[in-house]
Amino acid sequence: MGSSAKKKKDKKKDFQKPKLKVGKARPKPANFTDTSFKSKSVVLNQQSLTTTTPSATSQFSHHLSLLTSRTDSQRRDSLSYLTTAISTWPTNCPLQQPVSVLLPKLLPLTSDGSHGVRTQLLKLLRALPTNDVEDHIDKVVLWVRAGMTHIAADISTSAMDMLMWALECAGDALVSCPGGWVKTLKSLVAALRWPQDTPETTTSGWSSGKAFMGKPGSDGKAMVKSLNALTSLLRAGFDDPPPQDQDKGRMVYGFPLVDTACHMLPTRSNAFAHLNLFGPPRDEDSQMCEDKEDRQKVFQRRFRRPIECGLEAAKQEGGEVGRAAAGVQKIISEGMKDYEKYA
Repeated sequence: MGSSAKKKKDKKKDFQKPKLKVGKARPKPANFTDTSFKSKSVVLNQQSLTTTTPSATSQFSHHLSLLTSRTDSQRRDSLSYLTTAISTWPTNCPLQQPVSVLLPKLLPLTSDGSHGVRTQLLKLLRALPTNDVEDHIDKVVLWVRAGMTHIAADISTSAMDMLMWALECAGDALVSCPGGWVKTLKSLVAALRWPQDTPETTTSGWSSGKAFMGKPGSDGKAMVKSLNALTSLLRAGFDDPPPQDQDKGRMVYGFPLVDTACHMLPTRSNAFAHLNLFGPPRDEDSQMCEDKEDRQKVFQRRFRRPIECGLEAAKQEGGEVGRAAAGVQKIISEGMKDYEKYA
């Protein structure tokens, strides 16, 4: 048989229909796989079975790593575990992880899309030691300002709660850090949707902010919370500085040891930060306003007129918004009284 006849026969075989006999099973194809077996056990790769439970430190680190999880419930549950662990930790012992390690993991959740995550984050932040938070207040206020100017209203409202927590922890340090006074006021005015007038702008340049004022429902509550945050910020900025230890040193040591506290080591970290010896050049908004007089001067020049115009429009709304606006106006009048006296 020649090769051509063999090829014809092979081609013809492909088109032949097999004759099936009654009661006989159909022949199985060549690539048939038998799936009739049954497995009595399930084997998982990378399975770890240990008889010892993980330590509290390892569990703390594990939940800290889960804060970047994609699921909202996982992030919320991890924050809840960390809150409980920090709250129940002995006060005379250092935390499982220092605050300098915790804050870079926690602060990005300020703009988290889940309301439950942001609420649990605030509970965790309130459980942190106040003295440790004060040393990192400049990093905290950066994320707070980002949250206040967020396009989502609920995230901006949650950031107001975080701002009031930061002011409770370290109000003087917040308004004294680089950009803590000017940039935070700018963010608050932007969140309140009040136009920011320049010194050259006349009063007629004010575009009526009544369209942005509090309305019945959630908008009015957000407005009240923003005004309360502004009140807390202005109170921290206009408060008199804490008393120095000069008189104390003078009374204890007496002559000739006068002004002893001026020659002692500084009581706060980075005492010469205002000199900006090794940092990049700062613009006007990033300058440090360490003194009450400096903050009053900046407020009078850049923020007093737009804020007072906005407050007048807010007081016309009445209700909770009007009362909150009156509270802000009272803080401004009391805080700027001595500035106007010596101006």
